[in-house]
Amino acid sequence: MFSVQLSSALSVGLIAEVGAAGTAWLRLSLGAIIFLAIARPPLRSVRRPDILPLLGLGIATGLMTIMFLAAVERIPLGTTVAIEFLGPLTVAAIRSHNRRALAWPVLALLGVVLLTEPWHGRVDFLGIMFAAIAAAGWGAYILLTQLIGDRFTGIGALSLTVPIAAATAAVVGIPQAAGHLNWGILAGALGVAILMPVLPFVLELKALRRMTSTAFGTLMSLEPAFAVLLGLLVLHQQPTIVQFIGIALVVVAGVASQRGGERKLPPLAEPTTMGPAPETLSATGPGKEN
Repeated sequence: MFSVQLSSALSVGLIAEVGAAGTAWLRLSLGAIIFLAIARPPLRSVRRPDILPLLGLGIATGLMTIMFLAAVERIPLGTTVAIEFLGPLTVAAIRSHNRRALAWPVLALLGVVLLTEPWHGRVDFLGIMFAAIAAAGWGAYILLTQLIGDRFTGIGALSLTVPIAAATAAVVGIPQAAGHLNWGILAGALGVAILMPVLPFVLELKALRRMTSTAFGTLMSLEPAFAVLLGLLVLHQQPTIVQFIGIALVVVAGVASQRGGERKLPPLAEPTTMGPAPETLSATGPGKEN
């Protein structure tokens, strides 16, 4: 969570140089190069039923990254993450099979209202819309990443999906970034690419193999708090008391909806050669690795 939000905060400087889509394209492209260097794409292991999930995950990741950075360009980082967090929180509530759990996304939505303070008449609706699209992308990302993680071992799938995400972002990112690139920008983009997507995607893929999507989505409940903290420290975005209450409601909603435990993985249809075999998947629980 820390690396994700630090990358987001540091991306603001890149956005000023090459735009939100340009930053997304650079971040994902450099991340794709890193993944291709450390993990061979498992092309021979991909079956026809795998194609749509792989494409879907790559496209969802690309759109989510573009929309998130476009939102950060217009509204505070903490507000953006709180809105985006509605995606995984809703996934967690729906898949918990508990009607009472549906109250938590509503509580989080109330927190978002407090964060945006619409009664002041200064709401950036376009920024909120970008963040809402990113929320939908994050929800899809959780479900598809879990599906891909069940099918393949290792991190080889990321050497397929992250390049797809980069290609998705390239459609609008290259026109934005063209003519503005230099070695300083590329070095900065490499730094934020390591912070996001490389480190989080690897760790989240491992986590999703060991957890239910419900547990994963709700264990990310501290994400908005990290965003507010780094927005304050790095971007000097000072929340009001009301906005602090809003963030607290979002975090409480995530914690309250948390479900512990590890899900049982279906057996792999065929052994793959994407990477090392899964490490004792049946015994490891959330928080016991890394």
